[in-house]
Amino acid sequence: MNEVLIIRQPQSEDEFNSMYDLRWRILRKPWNQPKGSEKDEKESEALHFIAKLDDRVVGTARFDTIKDRIGQIRYLAVDESFQRRGIGTNLLSSIHITARNRRFLYIILNARESAVKFFEKLGYSIMEDGPILFDVIKHFKMVKKLC
Repeated sequence: MNEVLIIRQPQSEDEFNSMYDLRWRILRKPWNQPKGSEKDEKESEALHFIAKLDDRVVGTARFDTIKDRIGQIRYLAVDESFQRRGIGTNLLSSIHITARNRRFLYIILNARESAVKFFEKLGYSIMEDGPILFDVIKHFKMVKKLC
């Protein structure tokens, strides 16, 4: 049986809960961050994307509007057992399409040092050094021009 990857916005409380749990497990738990640290004050304003395989949320990303025609990708996470299968690329492609349809000119993000090459393959380039998360995870601010 072939698995079908579906990328879309979460549509139920269960999907939102699965999305937040995935964010926490991948982006916060390994650094001993508490449950709840995977959310911020912009959750209700942002566009949320999930990747589902066989009714299971295996990836997520969030798209924020920073200012007119500039967006930001945050909280990109893929379940460890599903990484390196194109799920992150598909999530970003969906966000890029959405951003272009909404006439955004640029997308920025803060990429962990370990993910810079992944984002470069998708057309992002380093602008400058970014924050150091939890005093250990070096980030780079990256940008992609959409038009």
